[in-house]
Amino acid sequence: MDSSGDEATAGAAKTKKNPTAAAKGKAAGKGKAAGPKASAAAKESSLLKQKSPAEFFAENKNIAGFDNPGKSLYTTMRELVENALDSAESISELPDIEITIEEITKSKFNTMIGLVDRERVDEALYDDFESEKAREKRLAKEARFQETQAKNAALGKKVKEAPAVRGKGRGEAAFFKVTCKDNGRGMPHDDIPNMLGRVLSGTKYGLRQTRGKFGLGAKMALIWSKMSTGLPIEIKSSMKGQNYVSFCRLDIDIHKNVPHVHLHEKRENKTHWHGAEIQVIIEGNWTTHRSKILHYMRQMAVITPYAQFFFRFLSDAADKNLTIKFARRTDVMPPVPLQTKHHPSAVDLLLIKRLIAETTKQNLLQFLQHEFVNISKSHAERLIGEMGPDFSPKMTVKSLTSQQLVRIHQLFRQAKFDDPSGNCLSPAGEYNLRLGIIKELHPDMVATHASSPQVFEGHPFIVEAGISIGGKDVKQGLNIFRFANRIPLLFEQGADVITRTSIKRINWSSYKINQQQDKIGVFVSIVSTKIPFKGTGKEYIGDDITEISSAVKSALKQCCLQLKSKIVKKLQARERQDRKRNLNRYIPDVARAIMETLVEIADESPPKRPRYDKEDEELLEKIDSQEVTEMTFRDCLIQHVEQVDYEMALDYAMQSGVSEEPREAIYLNSLEGSYKFVDFQSPVFVFRFVP
Repeated sequence: MDSSGDEATAGAAKTKKNPTAAAKGKAAGKGKAAGPKASAAAKESSLLKQKSPAEFFAENKNIAGFDNPGKSLYTTMRELVENALDSAESISELPDIEITIEEITKSKFNTMIGLVDRERVDEALYDDFESEKAREKRLAKEARFQETQAKNAALGKKVKEAPAVRGKGRGEAAFFKVTCKDNGRGMPHDDIPNMLGRVLSGTKYGLRQTRGKFGLGAKMALIWSKMSTGLPIEIKSSMKGQNYVSFCRLDIDIHKNVPHVHLHEKRENKTHWHGAEIQVIIEGNWTTHRSKILHYMRQMAVITPYAQFFFRFLSDAADKNLTIKFARRTDVMPPVPLQTKHHPSAVDLLLIKRLIAETTKQNLLQFLQHEFVNISKSHAERLIGEMGPDFSPKMTVKSLTSQQLVRIHQLFRQAKFDDPSGNCLSPAGEYNLRLGIIKELHPDMVATHASSPQVFEGHPFIVEAGISIGGKDVKQGLNIFRFANRIPLLFEQGADVITRTSIKRINWSSYKINQQQDKIGVFVSIVSTKIPFKGTGKEYIGDDITEISSAVKSALKQCCLQLKSKIVKKLQARERQDRKRNLNRYIPDVARAIMETLVEIADESPPKRPRYDKEDEELLEKIDSQEVTEMTFRDCLIQHVEQVDYEMALDYAMQSGVSEEPREAIYLNSLEGSYKFVDFQSPVFVFRFVP
């Protein structure tokens, strides 16, 4: 023991004498062990990595609205419906769209992919396992709740429903087959794989009003299908005049962003159908987003009354099955949105470089004239003169240096240009908006207004607004319906410019509208070549753009003024009815009193000299002979009340400039067959002239 202790002491002494050497030894030993790992990590960190667009959106699916299974089901349905509408409208075909969501049980899904169901062996292994202690606790809680509800029922108090039992885990996955069929343009046979299997490829790119928010459409549904089920998407398509139907089954190589085609063939088109039918199987949650999906369909029926939607939800449980038809109410369609050129004040340096690379014009003068809106030849010459001596109208546009491009960009930002027109926009139209509101809500009264084209940051926009009072399935207070480029916005409503304007900037009471008790429907649709969405999900329009905020407020005020006039007329009519009812209530008593007074006068002995004129004498004689009775006076008083009521109504109509009696809306069915016609449109009617 002593020797070992002495050795230890000696070793410690050596270490103390040369601490630097010991430290170097440790460092050297550590370096030998960590050297290969450190170099490998450094090498890996220095490697340049790339991600395909499909891979990026797969990892950031919440950006495109695929936050969770429920939202993913809603977004998939919405993307397919909007693609179908665009397809039909592009060929001026009245949209007929069928949407089917079929619930697929886990057992059925496993059968589809060839997986055999397996019974649980170790129950405690699963997330939804409930221990005996937890079960006793839950049952005791349910018993206490039922006891409390029984006492409340005995006392006549309101009885609450038992709360749903929720497991602590994620629960069992639910799968759905989503199918959307339309009567639109269809897709060329050879383009189908790239149109649906390659992210950020499509036909909607360019400066125009579009329904899409990301340019993803059904591609994101395909990515979600691959992530949640691994199953491919199926497409049927046929264009007008084709004698075959294209069938394609494909998925996507997410890492390469290329389609992976399983089957692509042509089949016989016996029914001469044209359009597209897309079917995708995804994980979803119908229970949590059922109301959102149905709300979306209802709002889409409001903003597109010229379309017909047939929606079905199918399940093995018969009580969950649902079928709703949103019928077409008109055949008047908005014009197809036109692609437009960029406004000089809205371009950046990168866009100018891209336009120069793509232009077919040779010199600077032609480039400015033809690649931008609102630059005439004379205006272009003035701009070139302002750029400086280094610029000339005939100089080659592709020879411009980086410094010269910066000069052009700076001048574009500072110079004055005419605002772009709204000719490229395609709003729903006051007529369609009014018709959609009436069709879906059946309100007591409705008012609509469409603003003239206005501009923010060089982009034209139009605001259409509608306000309804009353109606079915409308709650008391403000019910706000928001639309951007004719698609409903259902999420993140509180921060939206439409919501904030409706709640904070409109004094409803000054328009005879009770914000708390009346059933108020507020409908605002904004269309533009660029919708200034906020947030990653692009579900609301910010309240920080003064031009849009002012336009929304102005449109809503115009609707309120229309409603105020109608409400005032309605109140006055109610007052007249009340006054008339009160007068009619006293007519029997008044007629009886008059009759009794005149009978007393008639029964008196004749005076020595006449006290009444000839007409009064005749009246007394008629009363004495019972030719005039109490009923005679009643009839005369009733006629007098009717005459006074009519004269007062006529006087009010003359003062308010109303020259006609109110008319009830009449809707005529369109003529059958094909024919040429000219439409004359106004906010409240469309007159169709058929020569």
